[in-house]
Amino acid sequence: MGKTQSKLTPEQLTELQNITYFDRKELQQWYRGFMNDCPPGVLDKEEFSRMYKQFFPFGDPTPLAEHVFNVFDANKNGYIDFKEFICALSVTGRGRLDEKLRWAFQLYDIDGDGTITYNEMLTIVRAIYKLTGQMVKLPPDEDTPEKRVDKIFALMDRDKNAELSFEEFKEGSKQDPSIVQALSLYDGLV
Repeated sequence: MGKTQSKLTPEQLTELQNITYFDRKELQQWYRGFMNDCPPGVLDKEEFSRMYKQFFPFGDPTPLAEHVFNVFDANKNGYIDFKEFICALSVTGRGRLDEKLRWAFQLYDIDGDGTITYNEMLTIVRAIYKLTGQMVKLPPDEDTPEKRVDKIFALMDRDKNAELSFEEFKEGSKQDPSIVQALSLYDGLV
């Protein structure tokens, strides 16, 4: 679906309906908007970051946008086509909690090895803090990325091995919903 075409074929619509939480009409509307914003039919990292800046004008969204881009880019070819875009939007905006948790885990698991290290978590939390800038007042025990990650690991790292498995992440996120709340930024879009 990376090739430019004016509308989705019936086969593409059926496939996307089967793998997303969108109906045919919504898929067609999203496709028109995507093609209007991305005439080549794909988003590169730079364009994706530019779009993020529109949503977060008061902070620096670039570091987080780069990590989110990497999760959206399911086939890792350096571009987000419509199928990748709508599948990610479907999960983050309308997915079940377990799907959102899996997506969030992929965001924090930067190297994709199936675990989140302290440094990976710190990288993403720093990016989130840059994104929000001075717009969010944080409690003293979370006013730096390091304090926040220390708190997360104290809560989630049950076996104290300095990395989080998906199971630890999932259980910990149920105790601290703010871990996944970042995904709610897509709720107004879908």
